[in-house]
This record gives sequence, structure tokens and C-alpha cells, in this order.
Amino acid sequence: MNTDKDRAGVRAQAKETLLAAVRGLVLAVVVLPCGVAFLALTLLSVALVPLGVGLVTTPAVLTGVRALADARRRLAAEWCGVRIPAVYRPLPAGANPWTRTVALLGDPQVRRDALWLPVDMTAGFVTALLPAVLVFFPLQGFLVGAGLWRAYVREPGAVYWYGFVPVTGQATALGAAALGAVVLAATWRLPPRLLTAHFTLTRAMIGASHAALAERVQVLTETRRDAVDTSAAELRRIERDLHDGAQARLVAMGMDLGTIEMLVERDPAQAKKLIAQARRNSADALEELRDLVRGIHPPVLAERGLGDAVRALALRVPLATEVAVELPGRADAPVESAAYFAVNELLTNAVKHSGADRVWVDVHHTDGRLRVTVTDNGRGGAVVGAGSGLAGVERRLGTFDGVLAVSSPAGGPTMVTMEIPCVLS
Repeated sequence: MNTDKDRAGVRAQAKETLLAAVRGLVLAVVVLPCGVAFLALTLLSVALVPLGVGLVTTPAVLTGVRALADARRRLAAEWCGVRIPAVYRPLPAGANPWTRTVALLGDPQVRRDALWLPVDMTAGFVTALLPAVLVFFPLQGFLVGAGLWRAYVREPGAVYWYGFVPVTGQATALGAAALGAVVLAATWRLPPRLLTAHFTLTRAMIGASHAALAERVQVLTETRRDAVDTSAAELRRIERDLHDGAQARLVAMGMDLGTIEMLVERDPAQAKKLIAQARRNSADALEELRDLVRGIHPPVLAERGLGDAVRALALRVPLATEVAVELPGRADAPVESAAYFAVNELLTNAVKHSGADRVWVDVHHTDGRLRVTVTDNGRGGAVVGAGSGLAGVERRLGTFDGVLAVSSPAGGPTMVTMEIPCVLS
């Protein structure tokens, strides 16, 4: 029984070692050219920023560097269980090239990614290649001992050095095989550890600092508190609407029915009037309940998605409203709900405060983000301040790591852009 377990353990270790060697070789083959290419492009783009060319190329190059770093983070987690945290600052929505470049270069996480490139193409390359060397070097020794030495020693007096063993014939070739066996026996458990060391080095270079993680935790704490406050306020609103609306009408209808029961034989005419009034109260209560449900989660949003729900909103706006939607799928229900009510708030603000006669709504998904833009041709002057509807929208989006950008110069127009990270199904 123990022998079977030992054999199974040896096979598992051999498989893990060989897999680490192959993965290390793949990394080494990819690391060096990608590291050199991205480092050269980054230095060149940053150097060209004063000439204006770098304003266009730098965001694209740094986005590629981030993609490379994200790929290494995924491989570290999948292959060796090494978690590499990252905290990137969100880019301003609708920012011009200069603002995007400055924001990227000012992001500590982006700078860590860029500084990681020269380390990755040197020490990272070595630590990725070592697992493959420790496995394939002994295999070469076995092949040399099996007769491959003849391909290297083709004429009398020729010598092929395998490590420190001079191979000149079959006898010395067997010595090379023996050296390979010694190396394999001494190091066959090391490749998985060396691959882990490679990813540990990567984490040391591009892992988010404790300060950045603390800042991220603080932001998440604030957004969670805002979400709880918003939910509590929503529950109070629902309770108030039920108490002051549908509940009051249902109570009145119950009283009318009691009066009808007493009058139906004595005064049929009055009873008929009360029946008509009770019918109106029931219809009004039903309409208020429908409005309440629509305010919680509109049926059109659940059934047909964000695009059609925004179009339905536009039909109720007393302004000329154009809606453009380009969504190849649907986001998660909470994201759709947050975007829907944010658009509803912005359209309400445009009707009440902007003095506009035309509104444009654009909804699309790009680069893993749901982007919604609401523009009106009103008087402008909108600001995100405490107690304003825009501040409420910003808090709602913050729950999903979303951002809000407002451009509203005096005299207009006003353009509000919202972005929420999400994937579409």
C-alpha cells in the first residue's frame, strides 16, 4: 500500500516538475522579446511627449504594458497560486490625450508596471528559464549517453563538453549520462519552486503597495457605506409611499365598503355612489403600486434590458430626446439598475434645471466598461456638490467602481459621462 502511494507521489512530483519546466520555457521565450519591445516603446513614447507625438502613443503603449502585467498576474495565480494585487486609478472619462497621458504617468501602479519591464527581461528571464534548464539539461545528458554524442563528435580527436565532462566516445558519453542523472536527482524538486520564485519577484515589482491597498480599502468602505445609506433611504421612501399612497387609499376603500354594506338596502342610490368611489380608489391604489414597483425595478428593464428601458424613459421626457444604444449583450442586473436610475436622474435634472429643449443619450460598451453619456443644450453650470442629484448619481456609481465626469460650462452645453466596469453576457 505504501509502495503504491510512494509511486503515485513520485509520478505527481515528476509531472509537476516537467510542467514547471515547460511553463518556465514558455515564459522565457515570451518574456525577453515582450520586455524589450515594451520597454523600448515606453521610453520612446515618453521621450516624444514634448513633441506631441507621445500624447497619442503613450496611452496606447502603457495600456499594452498593463495588459502584459495583468497577463502575468493571471498566470501567477493559476500556475503557482501567487496573488499579485493591483490598484489602478480610473482614467477621467472623455479626457483629452494630454490629460490621459498625465493621469497614466501619475498612476503609481502604472509606474510600477513600467519599472518592472527591465527587471523582467533580466532577472525575470533567468528565473523563468532555470526550471527548463534543470529538467532539459539532464535529459540532454541521457540522450548523449544513448548515442547522440556521435552527432557532436564527428571526427577523431573532437571533444564535446557536457558540463565539465569531455565526451569523446561511448565511455565518456555514459559519464555525461551519469552527470545528468546526478543533476536530475539533486534538482528535480527545484523547478516548481523556481517558477514560484519568478512570480514572487514579479509580485515584488508590480504588486500594489500597502498604502495603495489601504487607500483602496478606504474607498471600498466609503462606497459600501454610501450603498447602505442609499438602500436605507430607498426603503424609507418605499415605506412612505406605501403609507401615504396605496395604504391610505385601501383603508378608505375598506371604510367605503363598510358604509356600503349598511346603506345597500336603505339607500341604494348612495350605496352606488360609494361603490363608484371605491372602484376609483382601487384603481388609483393599483396605479400607485405599479408606479412604486416601476420605481424599484422597472419591468421593461428586467424584460428587455437597459437599451429599451432608456428608450422608454426618453418617451416620458417632455423634451426632444435622441437615444443611441450599442450594447452587444446585457450587463448584470445591479449594474443595469444603477445605470438606468442614473440616466433617469440626469434626464430629470435636464428637465427641471437646464432650460434645454433637446437631450442626447448615448449608451455603449467598450474596453470592458459600460459608458453612458447624457448631453443637453441648456444653460450649463451643473456641478457635483453635496445634496445635488449629481452627487447621488456619483455615490450610486461608486458602489460599482464607476466614475462620473461632468462638463458644464456657463452657457452650456452640459455633458455628463458615466462609466461602470462590467462584462456583457
